[in-house]
Amino acid sequence: MRVKKIPQRMCVGCKEMKAKKSLIRVVKTPEDLILIDITGKKSGRGAYVCPDESCLQLAIKSKGLERSLQTRISPEVYEVLKGQMPKEPQS
Repeated sequence: MRVKKIPQRMCVGCKEMKAKKSLIRVVKTPEDLILIDITGKKSGRGAYVCPDESCLQLAIKSKGLERSLQTRISPEVYEVLKGQMPKEPQS
């Protein structure tokens, strides 16, 4: 019996490898929009962040999201991302 591998991705905030499904995908679309990708299937360049505001803060401070998405991100976009973060901690 084969064991199915669980896809792993690195959070751009805390730099920990975690299961892809437990992270939030932030995507830069071909139209240069920065969005949270709930489905994980939107086309464009993606970066992953833990569903935790502290990880998002780390990603902002270290410019990890900007590096991963290869674009400058305005403070307004970060505010929208913070607003879209889940309010209750997920386990």
